[in-house]
This record gives sequence, C-alpha cells and structure tokens, in this order.
Amino acid sequence: MFNKIDYFAFAFFVLSALFQSTVHSKEQHMSGPAQNGVLIYSGDLNNLSEFYEKLFGMRVVRKTNDFISLETNGFNLIIHVPPFDIPTKAFSPIKLFLTVDDMAMSREEAVKLGGQAFEGEWSNPIFKVSNIADRDGNHIQLRQFNK
Repeated sequence: MFNKIDYFAFAFFVLSALFQSTVHSKEQHMSGPAQNGVLIYSGDLNNLSEFYEKLFGMRVVRKTNDFISLETNGFNLIIHVPPFDIPTKAFSPIKLFLTVDDMAMSREEAVKLGGQAFEGEWSNPIFKVSNIADRDGNHIQLRQFNK
C-alpha cells in the first residue's frame, strides 16, 4: 500500500505546511504551528473548506494545491488531498466536535451548506450535543454549552 518514501513525502508536506511562516495575501498569519487540530482527507479542498468557513467561522491561514489550513480559536483543521485513493466504503473512528452558539441554527445551516443533520440530541449539566456531517460525509458533534 504505502512504501517508506510515500510516508516520508506525506509527512514532509504536512510538517512543512504546519511550520511554514510565509502566508499569501488572502491568508492571515498564525503565531506558529497549531497545538491542536485535525486533518481531513478530501478530493475537493475548496468545497469542503467553504463548509467549515461558513458554518464554524473558520478562517484560511494557508492554502496550497495540496491542502487548505483553517483556524478558529487556536484549533487547526487541515483539509488535505490524500496520498492514496479514498475508499468508497470507509468509516473513520475519528469524529470532530466543535462548539456552536445555537444548535438548531447550526444544524439548519449545515443542511443548507450541503451537509446532513442526524436525529437526536443529548445533554448533560454542562452542554448539549447533536450530530451532523459535512459535505464529504465526515461526522461532527456539535456542542452548545449551557449559559
């Protein structure tokens, strides 16, 4: 599947993206590499980036032909062209959780932006949660903290 050169090349591109200090005119500068984040593989970087920008107010901090790096409140999301063919029947055990101000409005907006909103809402004394999916079908848990 992967050989050592493929792994090295992939790691080099990801690490160089995180540590590069030069930004383009559309991008804003982060103070350094993100401490926390997630990488999502996608065949349509711009389409998926737009979903996260519009729904969660993320901003582009770096963009190349191979990846788009988004940021909000110190959280870094990298949308990356995969170095392999994405399986058509895949399940990822990784699920994002992102905080929103208004659960109902965010669920509606996710659907308007081409995502999905799943049935059910759960709560505890601190916050409530529900689940959506982005345009590529990646699952996201929305969290709304009690005020």
